[in-house]
Amino acid sequence: MATLELRNVHKSYGQGLADTLRQIELSIESGEFLILVGPSGCGKSTLMNCIAGLETISGGSILVDGVDISQQSPKERDIAMVFQSYALYPTMSVRENIAFGLKIRKLPVETINAEVERVAKLLQIEHLLTRKPAQLSGGQQQRVAMGRALARRPKIYLFDEPLSNLDAKLRVEMRTEIKLMHQRLKTTTVYVTHDQIEAMTLGDKVAVMKDGIIQQFGTPQQIYNDPANHFVASFIGSPPMNFIPLAVQQRGAQAWGVVESVQGRCELPLGQWQAGLQEHGVLLGVRPEQIRTGDDSSLPGLPAAVAVTEPTGPDTLAFVSLNNTHVCCRLAPERVPAAGEILNLQFDPSRLLLFNAATGERLFMAETRAQVDESASITLAAQVNG
Repeated sequence: MATLELRNVHKSYGQGLADTLRQIELSIESGEFLILVGPSGCGKSTLMNCIAGLETISGGSILVDGVDISQQSPKERDIAMVFQSYALYPTMSVRENIAFGLKIRKLPVETINAEVERVAKLLQIEHLLTRKPAQLSGGQQQRVAMGRALARRPKIYLFDEPLSNLDAKLRVEMRTEIKLMHQRLKTTTVYVTHDQIEAMTLGDKVAVMKDGIIQQFGTPQQIYNDPANHFVASFIGSPPMNFIPLAVQQRGAQAWGVVESVQGRCELPLGQWQAGLQEHGVLLGVRPEQIRTGDDSSLPGLPAAVAVTEPTGPDTLAFVSLNNTHVCCRLAPERVPAAGEILNLQFDPSRLLLFNAATGERLFMAETRAQVDESASITLAAQVNG
């Protein structure tokens, strides 16, 4: 196990070209599982290659256990990598593929055989040791690729989108296997993916990347519940967060946002008024599961007609129109409203997020709700047309 720290790392491929990586700052403790997540082209695989030594950084430093390894060759770094393409040797058996790195290091035959057996048992591939890669399924090939990395017992494991070539069912199974393996080995791990479900379920820490910049770094819960900006909020979560354009009004020192459906309207206390709110525009961010339905007397409701429903098994997704925007509500699986049915929508003001509509930056409104009517401080002030 080892600590990993990246200090002001940047990467450029030539003068006049935009930096692929910009001012990357990361620090993970020994034994932690770090996820690098983001859309294609965001720089996450480039950052992984820089850590492995397959790419040279243009500036900054990479430290393992406090030692700068930025100028070391890949073989000097004691880091093992599992590639997206598996990169198995087609003419070698599973046993030979797993043992290859150990033979290169000229370890005793007895040590190599013992290590291969240990890894094969760990990954449950003992019965595959005599087969060639062409005789294996995708999931089996992935296990062999992982076994080759595990046999080295390195300080750090790197996984570069290892599950992207697998079908959906096998991805879920292998995701569980990787998590169980990490729990057993407790080895520091960096894992690249574009799949936000993998990011949320596997990582101790998550770094969300866009355009070569880390947009936010934290635990999965922090990333999900307290996103730093519009991009992070929209990228993490399935179904994604709803973003509703708000008409913002000023009443004394208080800011209010208006949400309307064909059937009614409600006003949300947003906090202390800030200059420029009306100029740049405000987006209300609310996750589908945070929109309640019912008749809670402490939460006045906003009536809205259902446009379409999507039963998914574990829940039902109902879509309504608020402020001329399609909004997704996550309901209990047994609740399947018909198209046209009126739902009484209720919001928890403490869970609502606000974003600058022009820049995507998160808005933090000073709390002044205690200065307004007590009921408005914990509920929505709702007015129904009619």
